[in-house]
Amino acid sequence: MSSKEKNFRRLFTCGIIPVIRAKSAKEALKVVEAVREGGIDIIEITMTVPNAIGVIQTVAEESGGGVLLGAGTVLDAETARASILAGAEFIVAPCFNEGLVKVCKRYSKIVIPGAMTPTEIVRAWEQGADLVKIFPAQQLGGPDYIKAIKAPLPQVLLNPTGGVDLNNAADYIRSGASVISVGSALIDKQALAEGKFEILTRKAQDFLKKVQEARQKLVA
Repeated sequence: MSSKEKNFRRLFTCGIIPVIRAKSAKEALKVVEAVREGGIDIIEITMTVPNAIGVIQTVAEESGGGVLLGAGTVLDAETARASILAGAEFIVAPCFNEGLVKVCKRYSKIVIPGAMTPTEIVRAWEQGADLVKIFPAQQLGGPDYIKAIKAPLPQVLLNPTGGVDLNNAADYIRSGASVISVGSALIDKQALAEGKFEILTRKAQDFLKKVQEARQKLVA
């Protein structure tokens, strides 16, 4: 099994991508530690974080492979390559960019481009997406939209993001989502501001439980 295949299995097994928008590498590392204690070893660091590439490199070096690290809000091939060289194992984009996908394929990294409509979703899948990011998921119709897309396109692996929280996480999984991405509902801004990282640990545990229970019901 290739490194990419192992990483993809790791991503799917967890089923949750915490999306970090930290103020610094130091804060990002504390978030990583907190969510890892909660059982999640997947992290997406967005390009909106100051010095995001440097943050990715620092987290990659200090986690020592203990975290499956991704770069988010990546808009072009150049940024994707820089993120990969810094240590990112998966690249997430809010839209589809052919050059970005090609770079990820060249380096054998997981690529998750964003899409909204069925046409965009199929195009991204045909062009080599490993998962298709559905964004903004809640505004598009939430779990019902995922279910509607999966009916004619069961082969496409979907990653909803935008408005995913503890109240609807299980619904997304039951509707056919392979992996969910969670931002502020997990990486609580107030908890970060107050340095209460134990809240993130508890929320990580809660999200994992929701996903696991939903998957168990699907196979029951």
